[in-house]
Amino acid sequence: MRFSFWLLTLIIAAGVVAFATKYNTGYVLLVIQEYRIELSFNMLLVFLIALFSICYFILRLIIGTLRLPTRIREFRARKNHEAAHLALLNGIKEFLEGRYTKAEKTANKALKFKESSEFIAINAAIAARSAHELSKYSQRDGFIGVLENKAPNEKSLHAITKAELLLDENRYEEALNILHTLDNVEKNQQNAILRLELKAQQQANRWEKVLDLVDVLTKRNALNKVFAEELRHRAHLENFKNVVWNKQLLKRYWRNIPSIEKENNTIAYFGAQAHIALGDCKTAHQIIENSLDKQWNSELVSIYADCMKGNVTRQIEYAETWWLKFYPNDFNLLLTLGKLCIRCELWGKAQNYLEESLAIKSSYEAHLMLALLNEKIGNPEIARAHYTKGLEASQNPGAGKFSDKTLDTIPAKLLIHRD
Repeated sequence: MRFSFWLLTLIIAAGVVAFATKYNTGYVLLVIQEYRIELSFNMLLVFLIALFSICYFILRLIIGTLRLPTRIREFRARKNHEAAHLALLNGIKEFLEGRYTKAEKTANKALKFKESSEFIAINAAIAARSAHELSKYSQRDGFIGVLENKAPNEKSLHAITKAELLLDENRYEEALNILHTLDNVEKNQQNAILRLELKAQQQANRWEKVLDLVDVLTKRNALNKVFAEELRHRAHLENFKNVVWNKQLLKRYWRNIPSIEKENNTIAYFGAQAHIALGDCKTAHQIIENSLDKQWNSELVSIYADCMKGNVTRQIEYAETWWLKFYPNDFNLLLTLGKLCIRCELWGKAQNYLEESLAIKSSYEAHLMLALLNEKIGNPEIARAHYTKGLEASQNPGAGKFSDKTLDTIPAKLLIHRD
């Protein structure tokens, strides 16, 4: 299309010139001392145009020759720039594909190009992470040094990279020191930095800090809700373990927990266990009752009879009034009522509850309670039969009081031995 346009323009120009020269009969007389030169006006125009073209061509040739070294340098720089960015892309691709050896070599090669500090920082981070994955820690530290020295303005990238790699080695104190070097404004604005600090505080067993960071990240929607809840549970459990031997500390800690978290069955379970361990049955019962009134949980009701100091009759009345009519087939509730009735020597009522619990699910504890009950009321044969069945039930996984998962999450010093 462009060629056709210029061809048409040339044809039109040639026609105009031919038409103009046909009717132009003028001439030009040039006198140079004894010489006289007479030219047609048309010839003079042609000569001038040719002379201008030659001079223009020579001038362009001279300028082009003078600029040739600069153009060669620009060409080489452009080629190096393209090669550098190709190496950067290949390094990132190989790292994401898990080919860490190639990623380290490619990123290290890219570091030899003289590019911007951002370019150096990215390649150094890729090389450091690749070396870390290959357990080449001395090389990793060397690349981190390159990142720190040759890209000093990339503080966030340096801090995040180094802290994350240190945390993989459980060097949480060093990681926290690195993160604390960042400006508070910059630190608080980046969720990635807060998540790293959260991981470091977990490794350091600073669970109060963990709770604070979980709250911040949850408000920003920067943490999975299920994971956040698990972290809260773990943090509260660890804190309970730290204060379980001091009644005042335990009361203060429980008082500072938000009301909505106190109603959570898991937190209520651990809180009640801690109070039971210190013999504070009244508070433990209140914790269990408040939580179960909001949301039912069979495992939580199972510890309602673990501490029977105080008014046990009130416990029976409360459980029958508020829980039994809504959950009549919960075997743990029936078992708990059976134990409470045994404590009050309501033998017939206790036997009914325990037998109903066994009818729903066999458990060694229900058999044990029935064995003890029958010994009390003078039925040794029936008692021996329940002891035998209880022994069989205890060897059956899943027939016990707690699931394996629950047992794994309860610290030994919060497990209460029954009277």
